[in-house]
Amino acid sequence: MAFPKRTLAWVAAHGGAGASTLSAVFGGIDLGRSWPRPDRGEPDSVVLVARTHAAGLQAVSRALDLFRRGEQPPGIELIAVALIADAPGRLPRSLQQRIKVIGSVVQVHRVPWVSAWRTGDLTVPAPRDTSGLAALVAQDARARSNG
Repeated sequence: MAFPKRTLAWVAAHGGAGASTLSAVFGGIDLGRSWPRPDRGEPDSVVLVARTHAAGLQAVSRALDLFRRGEQPPGIELIAVALIADAPGRLPRSLQQRIKVIGSVVQVHRVPWVSAWRTGDLTVPAPRDTSGLAALVAQDARARSNG
């Protein structure tokens, strides 16, 4: 399947990250846990998705390490990381610190807990806290229509 140039791809850093939810709510292409293959017409712009629990943040760190070492699949641009709350409420300090470190190397968008999404209701409006993520997707859509 060929995608329009500059289509944003959501890539899950781990199982259950929420890439399909973000794709359904904001648009873009859900690629699951697979890196896109731009040489096959797949998107080249990636938002890496993870939950805010320790395992999710470790998965993000492993993926970022691929990029640091230059071992990411060819032609991929990591434009941001989307971190979806794994539970309602505040994160423990240790997880907040890990997110700060991740944010020092890549743009991070936090997605708060949305109870309706947990039950599969993706029709509720996205939280205001996600306006930056929505703008990123809109910017990508504008780039496609102008390119």
